[in-house]
Order: sequence, then C-alpha cells, then structure tokens
Amino acid sequence: MAQATDDLNANPTQAQQILEEVRELRQEVEQANQKNNEFNQKFDNYQKATQWVVQLAFSLIAAATVTVIVSTVLGR
Repeated sequence: MAQATDDLNANPTQAQQILEEVRELRQEVEQANQKNNEFNQKFDNYQKATQWVVQLAFSLIAAATVTVIVSTVLGR
C-alpha cells in the first residue's frame, strides 16, 4: 500500500487521471441507477395496470353471471 501511495505522490498527473476516471465511473453508475429506478417505476405501473384489468375482467364476468342467473330464476 505504501508503494502505491509513493507512486501516486511521485506522479501527481497519474493520480489526477485516476481520480478523473473514478469520477466518470461514479457518474456512469449514478446514471445506471437512475435508469434502473425509471425502469422499476414503469414496471410497477405496468404490473398495477395489468392487475386492474384482470380485476375488471373478473368483475364483469361475475356481474354477467349474476345477471344471467337472476334473469333465469325470475323468468324475465
């Protein structure tokens, strides 16, 4: 570890380049995290919408079934 520190102290330009690369990598990771969060939000919205459509379909089927049964029983 001391050798690496001595090498960086001997060549400050190299240390600056390494720091710049670390900053660039950090920005890339932050951008990737942001895109991942956006994707997760879209997926969550899609999942909720799909669940809502399924519930609506079952409700319509149930309502139609009740209507048919009541109509048959009452003879209308």
